[in-house]
Amino acid sequence: MRPRNLWYKSAVIYELDVRTFYDSNGNGWGDFEGLIHKLDYITSLGATCIWLKPFNLSPHRDGGYDITDYYSVDPRIGSMGDFVEFMEEAASRGLSVITELVADHTSIDHPWFKEASSSRDSPWHDYYIWRDEPAPAGESPERIVFSGDDTSVWTEVEEIGRYYLHRFYPHEPDLNNAHPAVREEVFQIVAFYLKIGVSGFRVDAAPYVAEKAAEAAEYEDPHDYLRDLRRFLVARRPDAVLMAEADVPPKKLDEYFGDGDEMNLLLNFLLSQYIFLALAEGDASSIHELVDIMPRPPGTGQYANFIRNHDELDLERLNEEDRRLVFEKFAPEPSMQIYGRGIRRRVTPMLDGDPDRLRLAHSLLFAMPGTPVIYYGDEIGMGEDLGLPERQSVRTPMQWSSEENGGFSSASREELYLPAIEDGPYGYHEINVMSQRARPDSMLNWMRRLISTRHEAHPVAKGDWEVFDAGDPTVLSIRYDHEGDVVFIYHNLSDTAREARYPQKGEVAFLYEILADEEYGHPDLGRSAFSINPLGFRWLQGRRHSE
Repeated sequence: MRPRNLWYKSAVIYELDVRTFYDSNGNGWGDFEGLIHKLDYITSLGATCIWLKPFNLSPHRDGGYDITDYYSVDPRIGSMGDFVEFMEEAASRGLSVITELVADHTSIDHPWFKEASSSRDSPWHDYYIWRDEPAPAGESPERIVFSGDDTSVWTEVEEIGRYYLHRFYPHEPDLNNAHPAVREEVFQIVAFYLKIGVSGFRVDAAPYVAEKAAEAAEYEDPHDYLRDLRRFLVARRPDAVLMAEADVPPKKLDEYFGDGDEMNLLLNFLLSQYIFLALAEGDASSIHELVDIMPRPPGTGQYANFIRNHDELDLERLNEEDRRLVFEKFAPEPSMQIYGRGIRRRVTPMLDGDPDRLRLAHSLLFAMPGTPVIYYGDEIGMGEDLGLPERQSVRTPMQWSSEENGGFSSASREELYLPAIEDGPYGYHEINVMSQRARPDSMLNWMRRLISTRHEAHPVAKGDWEVFDAGDPTVLSIRYDHEGDVVFIYHNLSDTAREARYPQKGEVAFLYEILADEEYGHPDLGRSAFSINPLGFRWLQGRRHSE
């Protein structure tokens, strides 16, 4: 049995925003009471962990990541008592909960920043990063994460004649993580939410946090702070986890795992890019390439794999030619692209709603080594609203039924936090939970089967793995092995039927099919190969011969 402190290795994570999930009181905003009402839906899907987007008090200029009070719940979505009740209800269903740790910046409306910008002599002034000039001569400009109208990451507070750093937006001043008082504030926030029962934290902008903390006199390298954070966490709850947002080059990824003493999970930004490149090329070669360049985590480490999340699909790690191909295939219109490097569309419309490609893509996600992450609504094939600004296009309300506002809220459309998608093939009249529940062949019911298969195929979460040669570059073949149990998973990325190799006859005692795009029949180990359909996939589970 896997130790409880490695629970995340067998988890299936469901990412959601309380504000867009379900509105219980008709004010147009999803709330914790509504989320409690829908917990049974999440468990019926097969998810074992909920990843919550920020729910604290915020002016919501950046989806709640601009926090003004870390110890509060935005009153439009509930109270701290409602959050505690949600945690209790989630625990009663065996659901773990990961919340956001936004330790990189605050809102300009946070009391810390108000005090810090009131005087150079304020005790809070050094909570942030300041300089007297925006850009000294000869200094290279800092990278702006969300490139738009901003031309600098430094903005002046005229009252004190100083400029503060903001890697993201001017309304999100960077915290000075090198300052001991700031780190102590972060530790207190962690302790507070651990006490309530959260199972871990997604560390927002982890590379920037580590980089700034490295300026502390007591630290020798940028990762000392992350190690401190992990020690603090484990001392209070040994099975709690840290999941890092670290979109860095492949050769730097293992730095965030450390020697098993930093992050438990790293969000796998590379995989989502390479999955879409493989789908665009109709070939598995790019995923083979990815496997070769990505470091394997230490024993306690794990990648958190996703096809899509709440931000843009960032293609920055692809070369220019490959990025252009993915844009041409999946985001040909300028309105579908963002920041010059990413796509602001949902998975289903990117794949033209093609059931074969959608099932192939999700099967790939669940077959890859790591913990799968589902973005709310992808399990029913929700679309995007390109009429909304920036990344809000993929953050529209959950579509529960064909009723007004997709059954999300009884409020008028004008009162909604974000408008529900009403028209077109991805509007709530066509795509919703209620209509898909009753159809055995729906995306929802197929996703339930996929998740159940992942839970059944224990070696995928627990075992050693290797990508092996299936005899055709368009076919991705992965083998998992754990205590004599084996799983072989095949994916044909091409539009034509291909042949894939069975394992050698003497290698396994038996195999049986647990998931496929169609029933291929009982595996015949007397044959060396089998035909796999265009865009087909096949999961086989069995047992090695006794040694």
